[in-house]
Amino acid sequence: MFQSRDEVRQVYLTVWGKMQRRELLEPMEALIAGVIEIHPEYHALLEDSEASSEAEYSPEQGQTNPFLHMGMHIALREQAQSNRPTGIQSLHQGLVVAKGQHDAEHAMMECLGQTLWQAQRDGTEPDQSSYLECLRKLN
Repeated sequence: MFQSRDEVRQVYLTVWGKMQRRELLEPMEALIAGVIEIHPEYHALLEDSEASSEAEYSPEQGQTNPFLHMGMHIALREQAQSNRPTGIQSLHQGLVVAKGQHDAEHAMMECLGQTLWQAQRDGTEPDQSSYLECLRKLN
């Protein structure tokens, strides 16, 4: 479940390779492939497995970590599918109808990121009620 940075990146590279060879994907791989597909700006990175494995991304230098970004899309989709935390499924669906899936998830990422940052800063579990309240404000 908890994988190293290199292991996580290798999963993306493996899925990318299967996509290129049009191989059958496992359910989780299909979810990852769907997120990769909507991010063509990351395809060149995935083509260069050595560069993507070694790249460092610094928010201080205005860089977005593509693996973290795609991972947040995946987390949001998994939350919506499982309705965990309770209520997120309907919030996700409403935002998708209003904004489209990609834009809805980008908006939701702000709430997810804030919630995770707060929990890390405070050394606590993520506050689900604050997270859901943040998402409600996006409508």
